[in-house]
Amino acid sequence: MSSISVIGTGNMARTIGARAIAGGNTVEVMGRDQSKAADLAKALGGGATTGEWGAVPAGDIVIVALLFDGVVPAVARYGDALAGKLIVDISNPFNSTFDGLAHHEETSIAQEVAKVAPAGATVVKAFNTVFRDVLENGRPDVFIAGDSAQAKADVGVFVKSLGLRPLDVGDLKMAHWLEGAGLLTVGLASHGVGHWDFALGATEFLD
Repeated sequence: MSSISVIGTGNMARTIGARAIAGGNTVEVMGRDQSKAADLAKALGGGATTGEWGAVPAGDIVIVALLFDGVVPAVARYGDALAGKLIVDISNPFNSTFDGLAHHEETSIAQEVAKVAPAGATVVKAFNTVFRDVLENGRPDVFIAGDSAQAKADVGVFVKSLGLRPLDVGDLKMAHWLEGAGLLTVGLASHGVGHWDFALGATEFLD
């Protein structure tokens, strides 16, 4: 199983942390508010621990579960504490009206994270196309983008431990399109599907 540190104490941190514990992984919670981090670790149970904000994470895989505008600053703040770590960005940079991305260039939060991450760290985009309730209760596909085949394989092992199917979509530049896919899910929830209890996935049609 995997050793996971989750930076953040919100709903996605709680949901991923809970599934990680259920899948037999070790989990550390790190938050700016130490009391909130401790409360979440206690709620998760399963031996979950609390780490100090900005310190070296205990986990080999570090999941940054923050709102998009806090992800790059947090990684920059941790700096060399993330050296050698596998950093997973799960954020969606939506604009204020949820009908476009907050950035207007062909980039992504994950690509911007890679620019400030320390030497030896690798960055993967994952989980951003899955709504929290679906992640909590369903078995959605999890799309993964990254430049390191080994990092994607390691995240894939973790995703499988959650009872989910990892699907590699390519290099880290594909994170831009995964963020667009995240936006697509919001449009579908508001219009074509009409509710939030669904996820994007891949269906194979084989002879």
